[in-house]
Amino acid sequence: MPIPVTCPGCLARFTVSDKYAGKQGPCPKCKQTITVPDKSQEVVIHVPENYGPKDAGGRPVLKPIKRVEFTPNGFQIVVAIGVAAVSIIAALWARLSGITPPTWALAFVAIALAYPLCSIGYTFFKDDELGGYIGKDRLVRLGICAGVFALTWGVYWLLASYFGNRVLAQVDTLQMSIFVLIMFGLGIAVSVGSCELEVAQSFLHYAIYFVATLLLAFLAGLPLAAPFSKDSDDAMLGLPKGSQKILLPTQPTNPPVPNTP
Repeated sequence: MPIPVTCPGCLARFTVSDKYAGKQGPCPKCKQTITVPDKSQEVVIHVPENYGPKDAGGRPVLKPIKRVEFTPNGFQIVVAIGVAAVSIIAALWARLSGITPPTWALAFVAIALAYPLCSIGYTFFKDDELGGYIGKDRLVRLGICAGVFALTWGVYWLLASYFGNRVLAQVDTLQMSIFVLIMFGLGIAVSVGSCELEVAQSFLHYAIYFVATLLLAFLAGLPLAAPFSKDSDDAMLGLPKGSQKILLPTQPTNPPVPNTP
């Protein structure tokens, strides 16, 4: 069996036949005299013994934990695509029809999209070395995460109402920025707590849901805030979108005095 040799002078590495073990000779590169290692200098690495309980034959009873990767099946993929397609079609229909979807419809879409988007984000950002959660544990943890994700839009609506906005189009840029920060804070907190992701990964985890639902809202023409509403002037007055304002004639401040004969 060839013996690996490293020259101490030029650090060149080469192999020699085992018949030269323990003998001296010149380095083929720098010609310095070196000694070939013999069997006494050989390092042997022993395989660790199998600790733990064994059966009568001496075989280990406990089996190593096998990591299982989560791969979505065909049904889950079809459901995710179907929910996304129906949401986009409904948003386009609402925009082209010029109507504002009712609150219950918006809540339904926010809830329906939460789990598929939460699952997609977790699949991308989970720790590959740990393998992530699977089975019932994954379903429960992502379900909690998805529920809070959908609830963040309810928090947005409640905060807008609390500050006296009759409609969302009355929310100005500063208020919307504060509301979005609160939403991201809740989303990151539940992602860290339930899915055990890092803070940066949790930020991206919630961002997938937030951006997707925000784009759907823009696609449907929803007045989420004054800067993004084309009919913000009407919304400020509490008028429905697309309504026409009627200008009433005003009385002159100083009416004309009739001529007297």
